Amino acid sequence: MTRTITVGLDGSPESRAAAEWAAREARMRALPLKILHVWEPLPEPAAQAPLLGAETRQEWTDRIPRESAEGIRLRHPGLEVVTDQVTGNAAEALAEAADGSELMVLGSRGLGGIGGFMVGSVSLCVIAHTVRPVVLVRAAEQAADEHRMDPAGVPSAAAPFRPVVLGLDTGAPDDTVLEFAFDAAARRSAALRVVHGWTPPPTYLYGMSADLDPRGSLARREAAVLTEMLRPWRAKFPDVQVIEASRYENAAPALVHASRDASLVVVGRRIRTSRVGAHIGHVTHAVLHHVTAPVAVVAHA
Repeated sequence: MTRTITVGLDGSPESRAAAEWAAREARMRALPLKILHVWEPLPEPAAQAPLLGAETRQEWTDRIPRESAEGIRLRHPGLEVVTDQVTGNAAEALAEAADGSELMVLGSRGLGGIGGFMVGSVSLCVIAHTVRPVVLVRAAEQAADEHRMDPAGVPSAAAPFRPVVLGLDTGAPDDTVLEFAFDAAARRSAALRVVHGWTPPPTYLYGMSADLDPRGSLARREAAVLTEMLRPWRAKFPDVQVIEASRYENAAPALVHASRDASLVVVGRRIRTSRVGAHIGHVTHAVLHHVTAPVAVVAHA
């Protein structure tokens, strides 16, 4: 069965931006696009209340995937677009659909300023409960935002892509995350900026003389580890320009800072559960809330 790029659509601005991003990604990967709308019925008597004149809520929600598909077909000729509508809990339905997709794309509402972004409970639940990659797209995201300036100094979808940024933990690297990031950069003919944030272990300074600079030796060692780790991937993707960024900084702020000029940010999520349920990790959580570019969360063992 052919996998699809699936996008969750509820009619909000962020979900419409996600649908446009998903359409561009589907064309890039030569895959069909599935537009999925989850209808959660309202309890009586609210479900019977008219929404727009004589139009019921059911009739209004039926229009969402249909009209979105029609618009995407016009803007992306040749792209295969299918729609689906299911009834039930949105988080559960989207997570189930994600497991049968090549990629799940969801919207994320921007708050602006230092407040970052609002990642809803549905999106977080889907990310935490699927083994497939999930991409979150902000409400204001446009195709030109992923590209560099044109010769006139204007963002343009005709200009080259901005770099893909990968957050990498050299202590626990995973081939699934690396493969996704290198493949994304290769498809975009973009550079791949690999960011590794590190800090000295608490015990490192004990026994050191006052005139030594532990950051210098540690920095060289961490940079060498990153270079060696990426060596086989450079050979596998020889056309991808790799920019290594090993930084003496906590991983989350290092990645957020490096992502300001990104077309896509890729982070991993370890598949694990605890007594309080699945979780996504503090670095990934920070990236989802503070990075303005689309963010791909790739689950791995």
